Amino acid sequence: MPEYVTWLRHASPYINAHRDCTFVVMLPGDGVEHPNFGNIVHDLVLLHSLGVRLVLVHGSRPQIESRLAERGLAPHYHRGLRITDAPTLDCVIDAVGALRLAIEARLSMDISASPMQGSRLRVASGNLVTARPIGVLEGVDYHHTGEVRRIDRKGISRLLDERSIVLLSPLGYSPTGEIFNLACEDVATRAAIELGADKLLLFGAEPGLLDEHGKLVRELRPQQVPAHLQRLGSDYQGELLDAAAEACKGGVARSHIVSYAENGALLTELFTRDGGGTLVAKEQFEIVREASIEDVGGLLELISPLEEQGILVRRSREVLEREIEQFSVVERDGMIIACAALYPIAESEAGELACLAVNPEYRHGGRGDDLLERIETRARQAGLKTLFVLTTRTAHWFRERGFQPSGVERLPAARASLYNFQRNSKIFEKAL
Repeated sequence: MPEYVTWLRHASPYINAHRDCTFVVMLPGDGVEHPNFGNIVHDLVLLHSLGVRLVLVHGSRPQIESRLAERGLAPHYHRGLRITDAPTLDCVIDAVGALRLAIEARLSMDISASPMQGSRLRVASGNLVTARPIGVLEGVDYHHTGEVRRIDRKGISRLLDERSIVLLSPLGYSPTGEIFNLACEDVATRAAIELGADKLLLFGAEPGLLDEHGKLVRELRPQQVPAHLQRLGSDYQGELLDAAAEACKGGVARSHIVSYAENGALLTELFTRDGGGTLVAKEQFEIVREASIEDVGGLLELISPLEEQGILVRRSREVLEREIEQFSVVERDGMIIACAALYPIAESEAGELACLAVNPEYRHGGRGDDLLERIETRARQAGLKTLFVLTTRTAHWFRERGFQPSGVERLPAARASLYNFQRNSKIFEKAL
C-alpha cells in the first residue's frame, strides 16, 4: 500500500476535527526570511482549503534591524524589548509595511503555483489591533513601543466568516492616531485569547522546546512552564514558551511550538498523533482512565490484531460491551492506545489481570507499567489480596514486575474450572 494512503487515513480524523476551527499562527521575521518560508505558506493555504479559519501574525525583527543598519542607526533594547524612538519608528513602519505586502503577494502566488489553483483566497488586514504605549519603565522611556490594548474580535470574526485569511502585523494604533511597535508574540497571544481560538501555533528556529540534554519536550501543562523558563532565561524559546502558557491560561485549549526551518513541521504537528513539536495544553494529552461504553470500538481495534495472533483470548463486541467496566485504558488524543482488565474471581479474595495490550507504536513508553499500577490500585480498593495473570507470550515481563510462577491448583475454584488446557497459558500470581 502506498505510504500516502496510510498517512491520509491516519490524518482524516484530524482533518474533520480541525474543520471550522480557528487557528492563530505566529511566524517571526526570521521565519519569513528562511528558505522554508515558501513551504510554510503552501501549508497555510492547504489548511485554509481544509476549512481552518486562519489568523496569521508575522514578526519583523530582522527586517527592522536591516533598515536600522542601512540608515546607520543603532538598535536599543531594554528587558528584551526594542526602544522605538521616532527614527526607529520610521524603520519599523517601512519594514512592517514591506513585509505585509510581501506576505500577501506570496499567499496570492502560492494559489497559482499549488494544487489549489483556481480557488479564491482573500487576505485581509487593517486597523484590527488597538495599542497603548508601554511608557517609562525603570526610568527608560520606550517611546513608540507599545502593548496590545484591544483586538477587534468582531471585525476579525466577520472576516473569518467570509473565508478570508486575516493577516495581523506587529503594529497597533491608538484612538488618537499614534502608531506603536508591538511584539508579534503579544499580538498572537492576545488575538488567540480574544478570539477564543482552538489553537495558537508558534514558529521558532528549533523543533520545539528542548530540555537540558537537547531532547525535545513533547508535552507540557501550563503549570510546568515556569521551571523551564527559569532554565531558559532570556532565550527566544523562553518567549515562545511563555506565550504558549499565557494563551492556555487565557482559555486557548492547545498551544504548539514548531520549527519554521523544518519542511512540513506544521502539518506533522497538526495531522499526526505524536506531532513533531512541543504541545502546551490545559488538559492532559494522554491519560489513564476507566473505560466507558464509547470505548468499545477503540478497544476492538486495539486488541483484534493480538487476538488474530493468538496472544489474547477472543472477545466479541457483545462481551466487551458487557464487561466494559472491568477495563482501564490509556487514551492519547482521542485514541485508545493501551488497555487492561481486572476480573474479580467469585468466592475468593483474588482477581485476574487480563487483556493487557499496548499499541505496537507505543510499547516503549511505560504504558504497560502505568496500566499495571492502575489495575493493582483498583484491586486493592476492591479488597483483593492476590492478583493472578495467565499469559502465553509475556511471562518474562510479569516476572520482572514481581509476579511469581503459579499453577492451576493455586487458582480459586471458580477460575480453575475455566482454565483452557489446550491454550496452556502460564500462570503467575502477585500478593497485593
